[in-house]
Amino acid sequence: MTTHTPPLPVEELRGLVDLGDIDTVVLAFTDMQGRLQGKRFAARFFLDEVLPHGTEGCNYLLAVDADMNTVDGYAMSSWERGYGDFAMRGDRATLRRVPWQPGTAMITADLAWPDGTPVAASPRQILRRQLDRLADRGWTAHVGTELEFMVFRDTYEHAWNAAYRGLTPANQYNVDYSVLGTARVEPLLRRIRNEMGAAGMVVESAKGECNLGQHEIAFRYADALTTCDQHSIYKTGAKEIAAQEGVALTFMAKFDEREGNSCHIHFSLRDQAGRPVFADPAAPDGMSATMRHFLAGQLAALRELTLLYAPNINSYKRFRPGSFAPTAVAWGPDNRTCALRVVGHGPASLRLENRLPGGDVNPYLAVAGIIAAGLHGVDNELELPEPCTGNAYAADAPQVPATLRDAAARWAESPLARAAFGTEVVDHYRNMARVEQDAYDTAVTDWERFRSFERM
Repeated sequence: MTTHTPPLPVEELRGLVDLGDIDTVVLAFTDMQGRLQGKRFAARFFLDEVLPHGTEGCNYLLAVDADMNTVDGYAMSSWERGYGDFAMRGDRATLRRVPWQPGTAMITADLAWPDGTPVAASPRQILRRQLDRLADRGWTAHVGTELEFMVFRDTYEHAWNAAYRGLTPANQYNVDYSVLGTARVEPLLRRIRNEMGAAGMVVESAKGECNLGQHEIAFRYADALTTCDQHSIYKTGAKEIAAQEGVALTFMAKFDEREGNSCHIHFSLRDQAGRPVFADPAAPDGMSATMRHFLAGQLAALRELTLLYAPNINSYKRFRPGSFAPTAVAWGPDNRTCALRVVGHGPASLRLENRLPGGDVNPYLAVAGIIAAGLHGVDNELELPEPCTGNAYAADAPQVPATLRDAAARWAESPLARAAFGTEVVDHYRNMARVEQDAYDTAVTDWERFRSFERM
Protein backbone atom coordinates (compact mmCIF):
# COMPACT_ATOMS: atom_id res chain seq x y z
CA MET A 1 0.00 0.00 0.00
CA THR A 2 1.11 3.54 -0.64
CA THR A 3 1.37 5.96 2.24
CA HIS A 4 0.31 9.57 2.50
CA THR A 5 1.76 12.53 4.31
CA PRO A 6 0.15 12.94 7.72
CA PRO A 7 -1.97 16.08 7.86
CA LEU A 8 -0.44 16.78 11.31
CA PRO A 9 2.91 15.21 12.32
CA VAL A 10 3.15 14.24 15.99
CA GLU A 11 6.04 16.62 16.68
CA GLU A 12 4.03 19.49 15.24
CA LEU A 13 1.15 18.55 17.52
CA ARG A 14 3.53 18.67 20.51
CA GLY A 15 4.54 22.19 19.56
CA LEU A 16 0.92 23.29 19.18
CA VAL A 17 0.09 21.82 22.60
CA ASP A 18 3.06 23.63 24.17
CA LEU A 19 1.83 26.90 22.63
CA GLY A 20 -1.70 26.31 23.89
CA ASP A 21 -3.14 26.18 20.35
CA ILE A 22 -4.34 22.57 20.81
CA ASP A 23 -5.84 21.44 24.11
CA THR A 24 -8.09 18.54 23.03
CA VAL A 25 -7.52 15.40 20.97
CA VAL A 26 -10.37 13.21 19.74
CA LEU A 27 -9.58 9.50 19.35
CA ALA A 28 -12.33 7.89 17.27
CA PHE A 29 -13.19 4.86 15.13
CA THR A 30 -16.00 4.24 12.68
CA ASP A 31 -18.68 1.88 13.97
CA MET A 32 -20.94 -0.50 12.02
CA GLN A 33 -23.39 2.28 11.22
CA GLY A 34 -20.60 4.49 9.83
CA ARG A 35 -20.52 6.87 12.82
CA LEU A 36 -17.48 8.13 14.70
CA GLN A 37 -17.28 6.79 18.25
CA GLY A 38 -14.55 7.52 20.76
CA LYS A 39 -13.26 9.89 23.44
CA ARG A 40 -11.96 13.41 23.88
CA PHE A 41 -8.65 13.67 25.73
CA ALA A 42 -6.72 16.48 27.29
CA ALA A 43 -4.02 17.00 24.67
CA ARG A 44 -1.01 16.58 26.95
CA PHE A 45 -2.42 13.40 28.49
CA PHE A 46 -3.05 12.09 24.99
CA LEU A 47 0.58 12.71 23.98
CA ASP A 48 2.04 11.27 27.16
CA GLU A 49 -0.20 8.26 27.69
CA VAL A 50 -2.75 7.53 24.96
CA LEU A 51 -0.60 7.90 21.86
CA PRO A 52 2.07 5.42 23.04
CA HIS A 53 -0.23 3.01 24.88
CA GLY A 54 -3.75 3.39 23.46
CA THR A 55 -6.98 3.44 25.43
CA GLU A 56 -10.04 1.24 25.92
CA GLY A 57 -13.67 1.32 24.88
CA CYS A 58 -16.60 -0.97 25.64
CA ASN A 59 -16.86 -3.66 23.00
CA TYR A 60 -20.61 -3.13 22.81
CA LEU A 61 -19.82 -0.26 20.44
CA LEU A 62 -19.72 -2.86 17.65
CA ALA A 63 -22.81 -4.68 18.94
CA VAL A 64 -25.58 -2.10 19.30
CA ASP A 65 -28.36 -0.83 17.05
CA ALA A 66 -28.67 2.69 15.66
CA ASP A 67 -30.24 3.87 18.95
CA MET A 68 -27.28 2.47 20.93
CA ASN A 69 -29.45 -0.25 22.46
CA THR A 70 -27.71 -3.45 23.45
CA VAL A 71 -29.09 -6.30 21.35
CA ASP A 72 -28.64 -10.05 21.23
CA GLY A 73 -27.03 -12.25 18.60
CA TYR A 74 -23.45 -10.95 18.58
CA ALA A 75 -20.71 -13.46 19.42
CA MET A 76 -18.15 -10.80 20.33
CA SER A 77 -20.18 -8.84 22.87
CA SER A 78 -23.09 -9.75 25.14
CA TRP A 79 -24.37 -9.75 28.72
CA GLU A 80 -23.05 -13.30 29.05
CA ARG A 81 -19.56 -12.17 28.05
CA GLY A 82 -19.72 -9.21 30.44
CA TYR A 83 -19.41 -6.38 27.91
CA GLY A 84 -15.67 -5.99 28.31
CA ASP A 85 -13.28 -3.66 26.51
CA PHE A 86 -11.36 -3.61 23.31
CA ALA A 87 -8.24 -1.51 22.79
CA MET A 88 -8.31 1.65 20.70
CA ARG A 89 -4.93 2.50 19.16
CA GLY A 90 -4.47 5.69 17.19
CA ASP A 91 -3.07 5.47 13.65
CA ARG A 92 -0.49 8.27 13.59
CA ALA A 93 -0.89 8.68 9.84
CA THR A 94 -4.41 10.03 10.45
CA LEU A 95 -3.63 12.77 12.97
CA ARG A 96 -5.16 16.08 11.86
CA ARG A 97 -6.52 19.36 13.12
CA VAL A 98 -10.28 19.81 13.49
CA PRO A 99 -10.77 23.43 12.40
CA TRP A 100 -14.49 23.48 13.18
CA GLN A 101 -13.82 22.74 16.88
CA PRO A 102 -11.56 25.20 18.76
CA GLY A 103 -8.22 23.87 19.96
CA THR A 104 -8.94 20.34 18.72
CA ALA A 105 -7.10 17.60 16.84
CA MET A 106 -8.34 14.13 15.85
CA ILE A 107 -6.81 10.73 15.24
CA THR A 108 -8.45 7.61 13.78
CA ALA A 109 -8.22 4.42 15.85
CA ASP A 110 -7.80 0.77 14.99
CA LEU A 111 -9.45 -1.74 17.31
CA ALA A 112 -7.76 -4.74 18.91
CA TRP A 113 -8.52 -7.25 21.64
CA PRO A 114 -6.46 -7.10 24.86
CA ASP A 115 -4.04 -9.70 23.43
CA GLY A 116 -3.35 -7.46 20.44
CA THR A 117 -5.44 -9.42 17.93
CA PRO A 118 -7.31 -7.11 15.54
CA VAL A 119 -11.10 -6.95 15.97
CA ALA A 120 -12.18 -8.75 12.82
CA ALA A 121 -15.64 -7.14 12.64
CA SER A 122 -14.29 -3.58 12.85
CA PRO A 123 -15.07 -1.87 9.53
CA ARG A 124 -11.54 -0.46 9.22
CA GLN A 125 -10.04 -3.91 9.84
CA ILE A 126 -12.38 -5.48 7.28
CA LEU A 127 -11.05 -3.05 4.69
CA ARG A 128 -7.44 -3.56 5.79
CA ARG A 129 -7.77 -7.30 5.18
CA GLN A 130 -8.96 -6.74 1.62
CA LEU A 131 -6.21 -4.18 0.99
CA ASP A 132 -3.70 -6.78 2.13
CA ARG A 133 -5.07 -9.12 -0.53
CA LEU A 134 -4.44 -6.45 -3.14
CA ALA A 135 -0.96 -5.79 -1.77
CA ASP A 136 -0.12 -9.48 -2.21
CA ARG A 137 -0.60 -8.86 -5.93
CA GLY A 138 1.37 -5.62 -5.87
CA TRP A 139 -1.75 -3.49 -6.29
CA THR A 140 -3.01 -0.40 -4.50
CA ALA A 141 -6.64 0.77 -4.57
CA HIS A 142 -7.48 4.40 -5.30
CA VAL A 143 -10.95 5.49 -4.26
CA GLY A 144 -13.16 8.54 -4.39
CA THR A 145 -16.60 8.84 -2.77
CA GLU A 146 -19.28 11.27 -3.96
CA LEU A 147 -21.53 11.92 -1.00
CA GLU A 148 -24.81 13.84 -1.26
CA PHE A 149 -26.77 15.47 1.56
CA MET A 150 -29.88 17.57 2.09
CA VAL A 151 -29.85 20.87 4.02
CA PHE A 152 -32.79 22.19 6.06
CA ARG A 153 -33.20 25.61 7.65
CA ASP A 154 -34.07 24.01 10.98
CA THR A 155 -31.87 23.04 13.87
CA TYR A 156 -31.36 19.36 14.63
CA GLU A 157 -33.26 19.85 17.89
CA HIS A 158 -36.22 21.46 16.13
CA ALA A 159 -36.25 18.72 13.51
CA TRP A 160 -36.29 16.05 16.23
CA ASN A 161 -39.06 17.76 18.21
CA ALA A 162 -41.09 18.20 15.00
CA ALA A 163 -40.75 14.47 14.30
CA TYR A 164 -38.99 15.52 11.07
CA ARG A 165 -42.26 16.88 9.65
CA GLY A 166 -42.67 20.27 8.01
CA LEU A 167 -38.96 21.00 7.71
CA THR A 168 -37.85 23.85 5.44
CA PRO A 169 -35.39 22.77 2.75
CA ALA A 170 -32.58 25.20 1.99
CA ASN A 171 -33.73 25.34 -1.65
CA GLN A 172 -37.31 25.36 -2.83
CA TYR A 173 -36.66 23.84 -6.26
CA ASN A 174 -34.24 21.59 -8.17
CA VAL A 175 -30.79 23.27 -8.07
CA ASP A 176 -28.80 20.62 -9.96
CA TYR A 177 -25.69 22.48 -11.21
CA SER A 178 -27.38 25.83 -10.43
CA VAL A 179 -24.90 28.49 -9.34
CA LEU A 180 -27.77 30.66 -8.08
CA GLY A 181 -29.21 27.79 -6.07
CA THR A 182 -25.93 26.87 -4.40
CA ALA A 183 -25.34 30.54 -3.57
CA ARG A 184 -28.33 30.34 -1.22
CA VAL A 185 -26.31 28.08 1.08
CA GLU A 186 -22.80 29.13 0.09
CA PRO A 187 -21.89 30.34 3.61
CA LEU A 188 -22.46 26.78 4.87
CA LEU A 189 -20.86 25.07 1.87
CA ARG A 190 -17.87 27.42 2.03
CA ARG A 191 -17.28 26.65 5.70
CA ILE A 192 -17.44 22.92 5.06
CA ARG A 193 -15.11 23.12 2.05
CA ASN A 194 -12.54 25.35 3.72
CA GLU A 195 -12.51 23.60 7.06
CA MET A 196 -12.29 20.14 5.53
CA GLY A 197 -9.37 21.44 3.49
CA ALA A 198 -7.71 22.73 6.64
CA ALA A 199 -8.21 19.26 8.15
CA GLY A 200 -6.02 17.78 5.40
CA MET A 201 -8.59 16.81 2.78
CA VAL A 202 -8.29 17.91 -0.84
CA VAL A 203 -11.59 19.56 -1.75
CA GLU A 204 -12.52 19.71 -5.42
CA SER A 205 -15.94 21.29 -5.79
CA ALA A 206 -19.50 21.77 -4.60
CA LYS A 207 -22.66 21.55 -6.67
CA GLY A 208 -26.39 21.48 -6.29
CA GLU A 209 -28.40 18.30 -6.76
CA CYS A 210 -31.96 17.40 -7.72
CA ASN A 211 -33.89 17.15 -4.46
CA LEU A 212 -34.91 20.22 -2.50
CA GLY A 213 -31.95 21.51 -0.51
CA GLN A 214 -29.73 18.74 -1.86
CA HIS A 215 -26.00 19.33 -2.44
CA GLU A 216 -22.72 17.51 -2.95
CA ILE A 217 -19.14 18.41 -2.01
CA ALA A 218 -16.51 16.40 -3.88
CA PHE A 219 -13.03 15.50 -2.63
CA ARG A 220 -10.02 14.30 -4.59
CA TYR A 221 -9.47 10.55 -4.64
CA ALA A 222 -6.76 9.00 -2.47
CA ASP A 223 -5.65 5.54 -1.44
CA ALA A 224 -8.62 3.53 -0.21
CA LEU A 225 -7.93 3.67 3.53
CA THR A 226 -7.31 7.42 3.48
CA THR A 227 -10.50 8.08 1.53
CA CYS A 228 -12.62 6.02 3.92
CA ASP A 229 -11.07 7.69 6.98
CA GLN A 230 -11.74 11.11 5.49
CA HIS A 231 -15.27 10.15 4.43
CA SER A 232 -16.18 9.30 8.04
CA ILE A 233 -14.62 12.49 9.41
CA TYR A 234 -16.32 14.60 6.75
CA LYS A 235 -19.79 13.22 7.57
CA THR A 236 -19.41 14.01 11.25
CA GLY A 237 -17.72 17.35 10.61
CA ALA A 238 -20.34 18.52 8.14
CA LYS A 239 -23.08 17.81 10.68
CA GLU A 240 -21.16 19.63 13.41
CA ILE A 241 -20.64 22.67 11.18
CA ALA A 242 -24.31 22.65 10.17
CA ALA A 243 -25.35 22.59 13.82
CA GLN A 244 -23.07 25.55 14.54
CA GLU A 245 -24.77 27.42 11.68
CA GLY A 246 -28.24 26.71 13.06
CA VAL A 247 -29.25 24.38 10.24
CA ALA A 248 -29.44 20.60 9.80
CA LEU A 249 -28.24 18.32 7.06
CA THR A 250 -28.87 14.65 6.49
CA PHE A 251 -27.07 11.92 4.56
CA MET A 252 -29.91 9.42 4.94
CA ALA A 253 -30.43 7.44 1.74
CA LYS A 254 -34.03 8.46 1.15
CA PHE A 255 -35.58 11.36 3.09
CA ASP A 256 -38.74 11.66 0.99
CA GLU A 257 -40.30 10.40 -2.25
CA ARG A 258 -38.01 12.53 -4.43
CA GLU A 259 -34.37 11.73 -5.26
CA GLY A 260 -32.35 10.09 -2.51
CA ASN A 261 -28.84 10.82 -1.29
CA SER A 262 -26.33 8.70 -3.15
CA CYS A 263 -22.69 7.88 -2.48
CA HIS A 264 -21.15 6.85 -5.79
CA ILE A 265 -17.80 5.14 -5.25
CA HIS A 266 -15.07 5.49 -7.87
CA PHE A 267 -12.41 2.78 -7.84
CA SER A 268 -9.17 2.07 -9.70
CA LEU A 269 -5.95 0.10 -9.17
CA ARG A 270 -2.27 0.97 -9.49
CA ASP A 271 0.68 -1.38 -9.58
CA GLN A 272 3.91 -0.96 -7.60
CA ALA A 273 5.32 1.36 -10.26
CA GLY A 274 2.21 3.55 -10.10
CA ARG A 275 0.87 2.38 -13.46
CA PRO A 276 -2.89 2.01 -13.97
CA VAL A 277 -3.87 -1.66 -13.78
CA PHE A 278 -7.24 -1.15 -15.43
CA ALA A 279 -5.94 0.43 -18.64
CA ASP A 280 -4.80 -1.16 -21.90
CA PRO A 281 -4.48 1.47 -24.64
CA ALA A 282 -4.20 -1.31 -27.23
CA ALA A 283 -7.62 -2.74 -26.35
CA PRO A 284 -10.61 -1.46 -28.39
CA ASP A 285 -12.40 -0.26 -25.26
CA GLY A 286 -9.21 0.75 -23.43
CA MET A 287 -9.83 -1.78 -20.66
CA SER A 288 -7.20 -4.32 -19.62
CA ALA A 289 -8.07 -7.96 -19.17
CA THR A 290 -7.68 -7.42 -15.43
CA MET A 291 -10.28 -4.65 -15.46
CA ARG A 292 -12.69 -6.78 -17.44
CA HIS A 293 -12.35 -9.64 -14.95
CA PHE A 294 -12.55 -7.22 -12.00
CA LEU A 295 -15.72 -5.63 -13.41
CA ALA A 296 -17.23 -9.03 -14.15
CA GLY A 297 -16.63 -9.90 -10.51
CA GLN A 298 -18.65 -6.85 -9.46
CA LEU A 299 -21.61 -8.07 -11.50
CA ALA A 300 -21.30 -11.64 -10.26
CA ALA A 301 -21.14 -10.65 -6.60
CA LEU A 302 -23.33 -7.54 -6.50
CA ARG A 303 -26.48 -9.15 -5.15
CA GLU A 304 -24.58 -11.26 -2.60
CA LEU A 305 -22.72 -8.20 -1.31
CA THR A 306 -25.53 -5.64 -1.54
CA LEU A 307 -25.74 -5.56 2.28
CA LEU A 308 -22.33 -3.83 2.31
CA TYR A 309 -23.62 -1.12 -0.04
CA ALA A 310 -27.15 -0.76 1.34
CA PRO A 311 -27.05 -1.58 5.08
CA ASN A 312 -30.35 -0.15 6.32
CA ILE A 313 -34.09 -0.49 5.74
CA ASN A 314 -34.15 3.02 4.30
CA SER A 315 -31.32 2.23 1.86
CA TYR A 316 -33.66 0.21 -0.36
CA LYS A 317 -36.15 3.06 -0.85
CA ARG A 318 -33.64 4.60 -3.31
CA PHE A 319 -33.83 1.75 -5.80
CA ARG A 320 -36.63 2.95 -8.07
CA PRO A 321 -36.76 3.14 -11.88
CA GLY A 322 -35.86 6.55 -13.27
CA SER A 323 -34.42 7.73 -9.96
CA PHE A 324 -30.70 7.73 -10.93
CA ALA A 325 -30.34 4.97 -8.32
CA PRO A 326 -29.82 1.57 -9.95
CA THR A 327 -32.25 -1.32 -10.10
CA ALA A 328 -30.46 -3.54 -12.66
CA VAL A 329 -27.25 -5.49 -12.17
CA ALA A 330 -25.67 -4.12 -15.33
CA TRP A 331 -22.64 -2.17 -16.47
CA GLY A 332 -22.14 0.41 -19.16
CA PRO A 333 -19.65 3.01 -20.37
CA ASP A 334 -20.71 6.40 -18.98
CA ASN A 335 -24.23 5.08 -18.39
CA ARG A 336 -25.86 6.44 -15.22
CA THR A 337 -28.77 4.00 -15.43
CA CYS A 338 -26.47 1.06 -14.59
CA ALA A 339 -25.32 -0.14 -11.19
CA LEU A 340 -21.74 -0.10 -12.51
CA ARG A 341 -20.49 2.69 -14.74
CA VAL A 342 -17.11 2.83 -16.48
CA VAL A 343 -15.71 6.35 -16.68
CA GLY A 344 -12.47 8.20 -17.25
CA HIS A 345 -10.68 10.15 -19.96
CA GLY A 346 -7.46 8.40 -20.87
CA PRO A 347 -5.66 5.45 -19.26
CA ALA A 348 -4.68 7.26 -16.08
CA SER A 349 -8.27 8.06 -15.08
CA LEU A 350 -10.02 4.89 -16.27
CA ARG A 351 -12.08 3.55 -13.36
CA LEU A 352 -15.30 1.88 -12.35
CA GLU A 353 -18.07 3.64 -10.48
CA ASN A 354 -20.35 1.68 -8.17
CA ARG A 355 -23.64 3.58 -8.06
CA LEU A 356 -25.42 1.30 -5.60
CA PRO A 357 -24.47 2.92 -2.24
CA GLY A 358 -26.52 5.69 -0.65
CA GLY A 359 -25.41 8.42 1.72
CA ASP A 360 -25.89 6.06 4.67
CA VAL A 361 -23.19 3.64 3.49
CA ASN A 362 -20.25 2.63 5.65
CA PRO A 363 -17.36 3.41 3.27
CA TYR A 364 -14.97 0.81 4.69
CA LEU A 365 -17.47 -1.99 4.13
CA ALA A 366 -18.46 -0.83 0.65
CA VAL A 367 -14.87 -0.52 -0.60
CA ALA A 368 -14.01 -3.88 0.99
CA GLY A 369 -16.94 -5.34 -0.96
CA ILE A 370 -15.73 -3.87 -4.24
CA ILE A 371 -12.28 -5.37 -3.68
CA ALA A 372 -13.61 -8.81 -2.70
CA ALA A 373 -15.92 -8.91 -5.72
CA GLY A 374 -13.17 -7.76 -8.06
CA LEU A 375 -10.66 -10.31 -6.84
CA HIS A 376 -13.32 -13.01 -7.23
CA GLY A 377 -13.60 -11.98 -10.87
CA VAL A 378 -9.83 -11.84 -11.39
CA ASP A 379 -9.06 -15.13 -9.67
CA ASN A 380 -11.76 -16.95 -11.63
CA GLU A 381 -11.12 -15.04 -14.89
CA LEU A 382 -14.81 -14.22 -15.19
CA GLU A 383 -15.93 -13.02 -18.60
CA LEU A 384 -17.49 -9.57 -18.80
CA PRO A 385 -20.89 -9.54 -20.55
CA GLU A 386 -21.76 -6.99 -23.19
CA PRO A 387 -22.36 -3.48 -21.84
CA CYS A 388 -25.75 -1.91 -21.47
CA THR A 389 -25.80 1.10 -23.79
CA GLY A 390 -29.44 2.01 -23.33
CA ASN A 391 -31.86 2.35 -20.43
CA ALA A 392 -30.83 -0.23 -17.83
CA TYR A 393 -34.11 0.29 -15.98
CA ALA A 394 -35.86 -1.37 -18.94
CA ALA A 395 -33.15 -3.96 -19.61
CA ASP A 396 -33.57 -7.70 -19.21
CA ALA A 397 -31.05 -7.98 -16.38
CA PRO A 398 -30.98 -9.37 -12.84
CA GLN A 399 -32.37 -6.93 -10.32
CA VAL A 400 -30.73 -5.40 -7.27
CA PRO A 401 -32.26 -6.75 -4.03
CA ALA A 402 -35.32 -4.66 -3.21
CA THR A 403 -35.32 -5.17 0.56
CA LEU A 404 -32.89 -5.50 3.42
CA ARG A 405 -34.39 -8.91 4.19
CA ASP A 406 -33.47 -10.20 0.73
CA ALA A 407 -29.99 -8.68 0.79
CA ALA A 408 -29.22 -10.06 4.25
CA ALA A 409 -30.29 -13.56 3.23
CA ARG A 410 -28.07 -13.44 0.13
CA TRP A 411 -25.15 -12.21 2.25
CA ALA A 412 -25.59 -14.93 4.86
CA GLU A 413 -25.78 -17.67 2.24
CA SER A 414 -22.88 -16.41 0.11
CA PRO A 415 -19.84 -18.70 -0.17
CA LEU A 416 -17.99 -15.77 -1.72
CA ALA A 417 -18.64 -13.57 1.32
CA ARG A 418 -17.49 -16.26 3.74
CA ALA A 419 -14.35 -16.95 1.71
CA ALA A 420 -13.44 -13.26 1.41
CA PHE A 421 -14.43 -11.96 4.86
CA GLY A 422 -14.63 -15.01 7.13
CA THR A 423 -17.55 -16.54 8.99
CA GLU A 424 -17.15 -14.21 11.98
CA VAL A 425 -17.64 -11.10 9.85
CA VAL A 426 -20.50 -12.58 7.82
CA ASP A 427 -22.40 -13.64 10.94
CA HIS A 428 -21.74 -10.31 12.68
CA TYR A 429 -23.20 -8.21 9.87
CA ARG A 430 -26.01 -10.66 9.24
CA ASN A 431 -27.02 -10.04 12.84
CA MET A 432 -26.80 -6.28 12.31
CA ALA A 433 -29.28 -6.62 9.45
CA ARG A 434 -31.54 -8.86 11.55
CA VAL A 435 -31.64 -6.29 14.34
CA GLU A 436 -32.50 -3.52 11.88
CA GLN A 437 -35.18 -5.63 10.21
CA ASP A 438 -36.76 -6.66 13.52
CA ALA A 439 -36.91 -3.04 14.67
CA TYR A 440 -38.66 -2.03 11.47
CA ASP A 441 -41.06 -4.97 11.50
CA THR A 442 -42.33 -4.03 14.97
CA ALA A 443 -42.64 -0.27 14.30
CA VAL A 444 -45.98 1.35 13.50
CA THR A 445 -45.49 4.14 10.95
CA ASP A 446 -47.27 7.38 10.09
CA TRP A 447 -48.15 5.81 6.73
CA GLU A 448 -50.10 3.07 8.49
CA ARG A 449 -51.94 5.50 10.76
CA PHE A 450 -53.01 7.78 7.90
CA ARG A 451 -54.07 4.79 5.84
CA SER A 452 -55.92 2.90 8.58
CA PHE A 453 -56.98 5.08 11.54
CA GLU A 454 -60.38 6.06 10.14
CA ARG A 455 -60.79 4.19 6.89
CA MET A 456 -59.99 0.61 7.82
